[in-house]
Amino acid sequence: MGGDRRGELVRHLSEEELDRLLDEADDPKVVKRLTFVKRLYKGATYEEAADDVGKSASTGSRWARRWNDGGLGQLTPNFGGGRPPKLGDEEQECLLELLREGQPWKAQEVHQLLDAEFDVEYHPDYLGRFLRNLGLSYAKPRPKRPSRPENADEILEERVADAFDEETETAHNKRPEDEDEGWVLDDDICTDGGTIVGFCDASHPQPYDNSHRLWYVDDPTLERPLVKLDEPAVGCYTLNGESVLTFPEDQSKENICALLEEVREQNPGTRILLVLDNFSSHICEHTRKRAHQLGIDLVFLPVGSPHLNTIEQVWKVLKRNASPIVVASESAFRTLARRLFNTLTDRLGFAKSWIDQFLSPYLQKLS
Repeated sequence: MGGDRRGELVRHLSEEELDRLLDEADDPKVVKRLTFVKRLYKGATYEEAADDVGKSASTGSRWARRWNDGGLGQLTPNFGGGRPPKLGDEEQECLLELLREGQPWKAQEVHQLLDAEFDVEYHPDYLGRFLRNLGLSYAKPRPKRPSRPENADEILEERVADAFDEETETAHNKRPEDEDEGWVLDDDICTDGGTIVGFCDASHPQPYDNSHRLWYVDDPTLERPLVKLDEPAVGCYTLNGESVLTFPEDQSKENICALLEEVREQNPGTRILLVLDNFSSHICEHTRKRAHQLGIDLVFLPVGSPHLNTIEQVWKVLKRNASPIVVASESAFRTLARRLFNTLTDRLGFAKSWIDQFLSPYLQKLS
């Protein structure tokens, strides 16, 4: 609302009557509205009068319209309780735009916004239902890495398409600055049996997570051996082949190449396409060359885009399923983790949306 706006104001009451009502009023909400009208009587704009009582210009415009339409009865409805007035369609659209501009919101902040902009109060038990009806969701915000490009999905689509391009004569994993020697397929490698698609990543599942709620008769304590796994779990989740889980000492390029060799051993006779992140041991020339020698093409995710790696969902469920189980040793936990990993990676459900978005044009090329 412009600061110089002065709409026509209907003088339903004289200034003396207005002053008398102000003296008699004991409800702060009524006092604010009457003070607002008195300021308009004195020549203030909607914005100035609203600002004097701590309200926004849009609220001032709304109050003036109510006063003009019905005088005191419209401006000061019954504040004694009961269901608060609903916002109209136009006001809901305005609220939705304000919420979109300032998201995310705490419930207390939404209450303050409704009061300041629309002069409306909702009971806390009803507010959540009201916001969901507006189309809002109540969830933990997912962190977004500043390095992630805005078109990460499009970049990955192009890289998957390049990996399935059979006309290119250049080794897929090779870059212009790489040396020319060594980019040849090993003699015992065959890749004419179709294509297997998989996802590689490392995680650190531990056998002592206490985030699960359990039922107790007495104090909620749990005695278990303090087992901690220092080495990472490095896995490959394949959609149409054999998945692999290893526990190397670290994620050095030699250990990553050892994982690739095991993936090849478990999936002979096919071309293998693996999606993975930009960890230094993944993108180095040593790893890319060894992958090419094994008949494995690497598709690197856009920077800062772990959400596009389907194996992340596998890790999440594995950690949740493993945490309540008591294990006696590190080796016992590795055995448990492998069993859970093998069970989980038999499912395609983790990758359904990824397949629909990135793989659907190439399904006929899979083994």
